Amino acid sequence: MTADPATTDPRRSRGDRQRDAIITAVRDLLQERSFADLSVSTISERAGVARSGFYFYFDSKYAVLAVIVAEAMAELDQLTHDFAPREAGETPSAFATRMVGYAAAVFASNDPIMGACNLARSTDAQIREIMDDFQDTVVNKIVGLVGQDQGARPISDDLPALVRTLTAVTSMTLARDSAFVGREVDPARATEIAERLWLYGLWGGADLRGE
Repeated sequence: MTADPATTDPRRSRGDRQRDAIITAVRDLLQERSFADLSVSTISERAGVARSGFYFYFDSKYAVLAVIVAEAMAELDQLTHDFAPREAGETPSAFATRMVGYAAAVFASNDPIMGACNLARSTDAQIREIMDDFQDTVVNKIVGLVGQDQGARPISDDLPALVRTLTAVTSMTLARDSAFVGREVDPARATEIAERLWLYGLWGGADLRGE
């Protein structure tokens, strides 16, 4: 396993390096097994930290997961410039493609964390709570963004419910859930459909029709 530079930088305190090692260990282990199969002992061993050291930084494995998901949210904020509105002259379809692309980039850089969380939310109440908090933040930001867009033509007056549905579809598509992307099918096809759902759901597909 390649060492994470964040854990070997001598300028960082020992505590920072141990905390980062625990987070990196969870990321690495989730490439090998499900979150349900992770134990504090396994995480500590992979991180090279004693169990007592683990509990100094985190009260459970879920606390580590919450930090990772928060980092993903911060990454999404940075990419979207905190969900800035459409740029001048940017068409709705270009904007929808760009925003779904940003989400795809965050999922890719946090693979398999986000995918594992989305797939486990139906069976693990604590993961569901973490992901619901993540989704609530995204939904609230997008609702505010669309509310500022004078060209928006949402297909429902219940904008929060509409955005929540679109967000859930996109999230499960990017997680490559087979119910959304199929089996042994190019996931790019489903991602394109997600982009069109955003376009038609919030802007009526206007620029696709040349209006």
